[in-house]
Formats: sequence, structure tokens, C-alpha cells
Amino acid sequence: MRIAFHTIGCRLNQYETAVIRNTFNSDEYTIVAVDEPADIVVINTCTVTHKSDTDTRRFITRLRKLNPDVNVALIGCQAQLQAASMAQWPNVRWVIGNARKFDLARILKEFKASSSVYIETPAIGRDAVVSNPSNIFGIDPEHTRANLKIQDGCDFFCAFCEIPFARGRARSREFSDIIQEAKALAGAGHQEIILTGINLGTYQRGSKSLPDLIKALDDIPKIKRIRISSIEPLAIPNGLIGLMASKTKLCRYLHLPVQSLHDGTLKAMKRRYSVLQVQTFLRELIQAVPSVCLGTDVIVGFPGETQDHFDETYHQLKELPFHYIHVFSYSDRPHAKSRTLEGKVDVPEIKKRSQKLRDLSRRKRLQFYRSAVGTIMPVLFEQTKDGLWQGLTDNFIPVATQSEKSLKNMIKPVTLQSADYSGIQGKLNER
Repeated sequence: MRIAFHTIGCRLNQYETAVIRNTFNSDEYTIVAVDEPADIVVINTCTVTHKSDTDTRRFITRLRKLNPDVNVALIGCQAQLQAASMAQWPNVRWVIGNARKFDLARILKEFKASSSVYIETPAIGRDAVVSNPSNIFGIDPEHTRANLKIQDGCDFFCAFCEIPFARGRARSREFSDIIQEAKALAGAGHQEIILTGINLGTYQRGSKSLPDLIKALDDIPKIKRIRISSIEPLAIPNGLIGLMASKTKLCRYLHLPVQSLHDGTLKAMKRRYSVLQVQTFLRELIQAVPSVCLGTDVIVGFPGETQDHFDETYHQLKELPFHYIHVFSYSDRPHAKSRTLEGKVDVPEIKKRSQKLRDLSRRKRLQFYRSAVGTIMPVLFEQTKDGLWQGLTDNFIPVATQSEKSLKNMIKPVTLQSADYSGIQGKLNER
């Protein structure tokens, strides 16, 4: 059987797709790329926005053009919350929610494709296991930098978000399991580990917290970089700034999804911090780690967001040391509380405001890149594009350079020479 895998959504989904793919026996399945004809295509779905919902349907349409007889297995967050409607889609044969997605290989074997759709989306309890099936790890040879899941679920229940309904309450992975997988990833050649989860800062397993985990990962010799993916501003644990400012392998990078920088909107969103708290934290961080790269997420057009509210968010983003902004247009989610709120913002106005923030993000990103020109930084190279080797600095600056030799998965010093919106071009600084 030829089987292909496709991921929609976050780094956690990417990681889980890699784990699930590694549960399939090579004697029974041949794994192929999604643009090749396959008997079965597994789509790991996302439901964080209306766009991610529609991305799933559009991808199935693309698959059917390639192979009208393809059998589709839908797994993950959207499958968990919208199983009944998704089961009606053409070519869909299995709909498996988050609680059973790691059993996919067994389910496909026991429940062959037929005209009736197999659905399994049980509720996810607080005590649901976060470990991988039979210690199968997320080793992914297609990517240089490795994702490492440490936690799942969330207890915050922000007004706009369905994730606690899709993934359950917050649960932390066993500390020793994480270290075991990190060593396996390092042994497979991954030099950078990206810690992933739904609410990373809440990691707590017994007496072990996120800073304890970072210290333990720091002791693994073959790991050269530890990067934190998106982390909630409220959930950043004590000691994290100190680790980033010290000589640990922790990258000078944080992605803080503030969602808004107007106190009234934050309150309506059920966020647990104020604009002042964000300002105070960023001042402390920049003082301790001057060259840190800071990114954020912002939701535009949340119900009740007036022009003045948006203008305040825009002003704060302009003045604060954020270096890029991921802009999301608000959309009602079926399980989120915000769907019942009044004061919905018109779609044309949301698009107008979103574009204004994207323009600001481009300017701030370029300003950050230019601030690094003239320095020498280590770059982890990942791939070639347009004849140039592409990689990242630890503080998340894309760098391109020429080399006749392969730089794949190598960390090399580069003199950063010129910047544009796509990143920095540089010269290998080797003797």
C-alpha cells in the first residue's frame, strides 16, 4: 500500500505527523510524497481558524484531481471537533480524533476502506497519556531542525480558542521520556531541538519545570541549539530569561502570542495579562538579552474591537521590540465563547486592519535584519534555494550564502553583509 502524509497547522502537528508516520511498518506500506499517487493519504488537520478548516477541504480536492480513487484518513484537531460533517466529504474513509490518532496504523489495518466511514473521536480526559506509542519518536529525515513535544492541551480557555476542546486539558510529558527522545534525535543528526506543545510554559512533571528541562537538554553533547516555539506571555516561568542570557544552548528567540495590546480587548478575549505586564516583561528581556528576536501573534477584528482599540494595538506593536507579527483575521469558532459576543467587525474592515499590521511587520522585520549586518553569526544551514545555501541564526534570522560544498546540517560562521525583506546575504567566514 502506498501511503502519504500531509500536515496542516502548527509545529506540534508536524511533530505528531512524524511520530505517526514512523508507526507504519515498511513491510506493509510504502511512504510516498503527497504529490505522488497514493492509495491512502493521511491529513493531520488543524481547526484554529476558519482558513485552516477550509485548507483541509481544498487539499482533498487537490488529491482527487491527482487520484480520483484515493482513500483519505483525517486525523487531529478538526477531525476531533467536526467528525460528522467531515465524514460526508468525498473520498474520506476514516475520521480519527486526537485521542486515537496514534493508533492509526492499527485502525487502518483492522478497518479497511469501504463505502461506510469509520469514525473514532472519543473525548480527551485530563489524564490522557502524552507519551509516544511504544517509544516511537518524531525523527523526521526531511527536516534539519527537530520538533520535540513536551506537553499537550491547555487550561486557559481563551474566548476565541477551540484548542482545549480539541486537545483536552493541560498535561505534561514524562521528563525522562523527553530526554530519551532528545538523545535519539541528537543521535539521528539533529543539532537543533524545537520544544513544542500547546502551552509550553505550563510544563510541570513532578518537581521538574521548563527551565529544568532546558538545563537537562543542555547537557546532551550533540545538541547545539534549543529553541522554544510559541509560548504564552503569562506562562513564562521564572528563570527563563536568565537561561537565555547565560551560556546555555537556548536560542535568543521567543514567540509571544499577545493577540491584542488593548486592555479592553484582552479582557474580552479572557487573556490573563495586561498591556503593562507585556511591556514590563519585554523591557526586562531586552535588557538581559539585547539581540533576542521577538515575534508575536495578533488577532484582528475580535468582536467589540473598535478603531480606537485597533489603533492602540498598532501603536504598542510599533513601539515595543517585536520584530515580526503573525496576523490572524478573526473568525468564529463553533466551540469558542467569542462566537456569542456582539460587536462583530465587518470583513472588509478586518482585511484593512490586517494589511496595516502586515505592512508594519515587514518594516520591523527588515529593521531587525539590518541591525545584524556587519556582525559574524553561526548559521545552521538547512537547504539550497536559487543556488544559495539557506539557514538560520540562533536569533531566527534567515541567512543565504554561496558555497560549492554542501552545508547541509552544518553550523558555520557567516559574515552578515546585506539585508532585504527575505533575510540577510552573507559570506562564509572560514579560513
